Amino acid sequence: MGDNARKYKPSTVRRLDTLSCNECANPECNRKLIAKDGETIVSKICHIEAASPNGPRYNSDMNDDERRDFNNLILLCDECHSVVDNNETKYTVSLLKEWKRNHEDKCRQGKLIKNPKLINQAVNAIASIEFEEKLDDASLNTFDITKKIEYNSIKEYKYTIEEYSKYYGKLNSLYGELEMQGSFKKEKLLRIIRNLYLKIKGEFVNGQANDLEIIQNNADKILKIVEDRLWQIIDKNQSNTDDIYIALPIIIVDAFMRCKILEEPRQL
Repeated sequence: MGDNARKYKPSTVRRLDTLSCNECANPECNRKLIAKDGETIVSKICHIEAASPNGPRYNSDMNDDERRDFNNLILLCDECHSVVDNNETKYTVSLLKEWKRNHEDKCRQGKLIKNPKLINQAVNAIASIEFEEKLDDASLNTFDITKKIEYNSIKEYKYTIEEYSKYYGKLNSLYGELEMQGSFKKEKLLRIIRNLYLKIKGEFVNGQANDLEIIQNNADKILKIVEDRLWQIIDKNQSNTDDIYIALPIIIVDAFMRCKILEEPRQL
């Protein structure tokens, strides 16, 4: 136990590197993760919840795939990594998740400000993927974010959805430009995401009558699986995915707003 939790997927390491902006995730640290020679890596991959039972913040309910998952890993400099793991009382799971979220958001937003076309590149990359199966039609209705979050009982992803929903206007404008150019990338992109969700929903519900209750009890897990499987598809079909790591959460939140992911609030 523990060895498999340290067998990181190359795509996970690339994603961590891209969203680190070459800086330690500790907000009180300004150390770079690559040494002055521009080659030597001085970063450490830190498990938020430990890889093995004798490690800090160990969670016995997790499996090794969850322990090595992107969401359980944070990039720190060598010194901060040692400090964090030597004082698990001070450096809690919730604190490290907050560091990770804030640092990656800061990095992502900084890169988007410098290069807004990263969103365009992500849309084009996903829409260029070819699927053998028929994709369902995708309507473009949008719904009140707060109502939909409450309706689906979303907890962990609530912050992410609220944070990236502000890009809805920019993405909608991009869709409008694509339509004027005669492009159907918007519809295909949303169909791809919708079909991913429906497959995952089927795996959870599996013919049971209380489908809404099942979705509500697993909403955060379902969102994570949708995101992970989309990463897998992109990694398989795209040779350069680093820029897509920056923009993909915005597209996922947009798809959530358009009810391509999770359930539409029913009228009472």
